[in-house]
Amino acid sequence: MTNPLHRSAVVADTHNDLLMAVSARPPGQWASFFRRRWLPQLVEGGVNLQVLPVFIDDQYRPEGALRQTLRMIECAHVIAEGNPDSVRLCLDAGDIDRALDEGLIALVLAMESMPGLDASVELISTVHRLGVRIASIAHFGRTPLADGSAEDATGSGLTSHGVAALKEMERLGIVFDVSHLGASGVAHVLDLATKPVMATHSSARALRDHHRNLTDEQLRGVAATGGVVCVNFFAPFLAGGRDATLDDLLDHIEHIADVAGVDHVGLGPDFIREIMEDLTPPCCEGVVAGDLDPLAAIPGLEGPSGLPMVTEGLLARGLPEKDVEKIIGGNVRRFLGERLA
Repeated sequence: MTNPLHRSAVVADTHNDLLMAVSARPPGQWASFFRRRWLPQLVEGGVNLQVLPVFIDDQYRPEGALRQTLRMIECAHVIAEGNPDSVRLCLDAGDIDRALDEGLIALVLAMESMPGLDASVELISTVHRLGVRIASIAHFGRTPLADGSAEDATGSGLTSHGVAALKEMERLGIVFDVSHLGASGVAHVLDLATKPVMATHSSARALRDHHRNLTDEQLRGVAATGGVVCVNFFAPFLAGGRDATLDDLLDHIEHIADVAGVDHVGLGPDFIREIMEDLTPPCCEGVVAGDLDPLAAIPGLEGPSGLPMVTEGLLARGLPEKDVEKIIGGNVRRFLGERLA
């Protein structure tokens, strides 16, 4: 039986690529496939607030990236419109509060890397009109806006278009996401940002030296803006050279809470294995860079239904219930409530 605290608390997941899997189906099946395949898992996992990133596979880049971006945004709207008794697509803090009060799962649209928009910063306003409320400007490689973390050796910050994108996002009220951004880019953002930023799915580099993870200095920097760092569950980012365990994940959560403060940590699982198993090649080729195994996962945490394990693990380590509530969703709810007000 799930721990009562997990069921009573707000549980927020700031990175689940389920739109990739749902949008791979014919449009007429989007709402029903979500209801059959994903909704039961979200309910079993106790998820109340779900961020839905729009990630564009390499097969669509560059020519089809904008078209696929719009298709995935439309998919999110169709999911919400087709399941009004279970989920609601939220545009602001009031929408989130009302959804939670009514027992619905609050969905928030995000963009990952902005392919298709590229240097056309004016289109950020367009996707904002369509419901996007969180966005990053790079993935593993180079974009017209910034370099991703796999390009750290370049030492590049944001381009002039990237600086303009940050300013435009702040003007519109879109939350800037530093996950996947190169180290110099993160420093550049923290230097320029006038509003709180977040990392939707990043773990601790002090525990696993991988370019996708954030250093203690970066963790403190995000927290200093008033932001939240949401821990990535992807096994290769948690423990190098061996299979990751729940304890490895809990170590990252506790480390980030210790360094950034317990008010600045959340959960950004990034259930890659679950997505990959939903997709048929060539859809999934190239999604994960380098020699990382996309099917590697913590046993029991391959998908959202396993999220109660995290709550139970944190409580078993002796963390106060009020801190656990913050980590599993309270901090993200507060942060989005303030930023999307």
